[in-house]
Amino acid sequence: MTTVWVATRKGTFRVEKQGGKWTAKLAGHAGTGVNYVARDPGSGRLWALLGHGHWGAKLSVSDDGGTTWRDNAAQVKFPDGARYFGQDMFEDSSSDFGVGWRNVTRKATLQKLWTIAFGGDGTIWIGTIPGGLFSSRDGGASFELNRPLWNHESRGGDLFNGEGTGETKWFGTPASEGGEFAPGIHSVVVDPRDPRRVLIAISTAGVLETRDGGETWRSRNRGMTMDHNPDPEAEWGHDPHIIDLCGSNPDHVWQQNHTGVFYSSNGAELWRKVSVPEVGVHFGFPVSADDKDGRVAWLVPGRADNQRTAIDGGLFVARTDDGGATWRQLRKGLPQECAWDIVYRHALDNRDGLVVFGSTTGNLYLSEDRGETWTTVSHNLPPIYSVRFG
Repeated sequence: MTTVWVATRKGTFRVEKQGGKWTAKLAGHAGTGVNYVARDPGSGRLWALLGHGHWGAKLSVSDDGGTTWRDNAAQVKFPDGARYFGQDMFEDSSSDFGVGWRNVTRKATLQKLWTIAFGGDGTIWIGTIPGGLFSSRDGGASFELNRPLWNHESRGGDLFNGEGTGETKWFGTPASEGGEFAPGIHSVVVDPRDPRRVLIAISTAGVLETRDGGETWRSRNRGMTMDHNPDPEAEWGHDPHIIDLCGSNPDHVWQQNHTGVFYSSNGAELWRKVSVPEVGVHFGFPVSADDKDGRVAWLVPGRADNQRTAIDGGLFVARTDDGGATWRQLRKGLPQECAWDIVYRHALDNRDGLVVFGSTTGNLYLSEDRGETWTTVSHNLPPIYSVRFG
């Protein structure tokens, strides 16, 4: 049976088709913020990334398909001495905006568990705010901060053993939700051909890649542009909202960025901008690559950063079948009046012709024909943070 796991502001929901109808039912964590839920295809274990607000972030697991949940014995924690460069705002009359930013050194404290990914070698990867990448190679019995990435020159070097370079290229994200304005790792994608190859995306910094299981990292930002930057093609400072790759051909990688939609057919060696603003394909948060054909992808556009709604009150999904050369608006079954949904970066997924997405207004929609027509699963869920087939 096909199952969709839905993470929301007030719990985890299981979506399945019964009696010809897709139905959502509460599966756990009632009243608790759940940032992400996914099933490890190797072990079958379900993982939920919880945000308890005042009580902090926790990992929750289920070994019986979501019937019961428990706190994972090992929790993600920054090691003693972990620091990073943050930014403080100050008045600056010489600036066009009247303010400036200066780097300050901060102690790393876990603010958010943001995403989880699984490698074919059993490795579990977790991305966090502030900008930490953690891994477990013992099934979740322990988690370790990836220090080569934490100490990377792009974020100011090694602060465990000194003061680093004094400068960082990693900047903050409002997704910390009331915490410090810190960078965050929201995308971790593992090459199914080689689990030692991992791509990550950071808001705000860009895309990095390892080919040796995390021992070394290099930027993968060539071809990306920043319209708001004096140097649009600078190596760092990009704001990818999410990246995703094609499972059958992982050289095809997709990215929804703050400044548009980007596509790479050579493993993120070079990105190509494939936005088409005249059909609404430009700003947004999610993108989902087809698992069989790397030229095919879906996204749910939004109007703009300062107007996070559907475009002109009508909700649609955009699909390309040719690597972004052309896009189609898929609207059948979706509301076309007074629809102000916005879809977060993890709240769109596809598998075997099924496509599903959920919005911040608690609406969950599913298509069984690659997005041509849509069915409403629910109008009454809490704000949706992620949807994943599993």
